[in-house]
Amino acid sequence: MEPIATYGSLMYLLPMGKKVATTVYITEKQQNLLKELNERSKVPIAEYIRQGIDLVLDKYSEMLPGQMDLPLGKKSRNTQEQHAEL
Repeated sequence: MEPIATYGSLMYLLPMGKKVATTVYITEKQQNLLKELNERSKVPIAEYIRQGIDLVLDKYSEMLPGQMDLPLGKKSRNTQEQHAEL
């Protein structure tokens, strides 16, 4: 279970796991808007950047390695052969 963090009146779940440092170049406009958001919400800028990365990873998740969906109601030739071997 992930711990809940509070910043001002906002509450959200914190990701578990080790964080690593990296450098990201953003535009001055992005920096100014993130600073304004931070001042108003008291949520760290780094948290907004992590949330943005999570949104991109979710959007393009089909391009990442992971478990494949199995077609329902159809058995592939390999699946049929595997069952025959059992």
